[in-house]
Amino acid sequence: MIREYTEKVSGYKSDWLIILRVGLGFALIVKGIMFIQNNALIRQVFSESLLLKKYLWLHTFIPWINLLGGVLIVVGLYTRLMVTIQIPVLIGAIVFVGAKDGVYQGETGLLLSVSVLLLLVLFLIKGPGTNFLDHSLRFNKEN
Repeated sequence: MIREYTEKVSGYKSDWLIILRVGLGFALIVKGIMFIQNNALIRQVFSESLLLKKYLWLHTFIPWINLLGGVLIVVGLYTRLMVTIQIPVLIGAIVFVGAKDGVYQGETGLLLSVSVLLLLVLFLIKGPGTNFLDHSLRFNKEN
């Protein structure tokens, strides 16, 4: 039953959803590269938070999670898994960074993070579609 639902929902052929998925992946790649170039920013957020101070080691993984997740979302491979991994990272960005800065500070970081989170939830439900690697690998395995 779950497999039938998954196949039905993830079989969309809308070009605009594919463009959104690829755009989401590229946004995550860019953010990952920015975090790799400026790792001190993530380290600062973690060290300033009482809750996150225990998990300071995560500042090393977050850029790579964004980068790898973005690449796999672009090509449509393990999309739901990558989206599931990205969602806690985005929730952390919204709670610990966006809530501190606020919506009306002139920065669009919080709005962008909320938008990306909504897209991640959309692709968690919809899946990668039929035009990319997940579908091709699944189709070849069944034949």
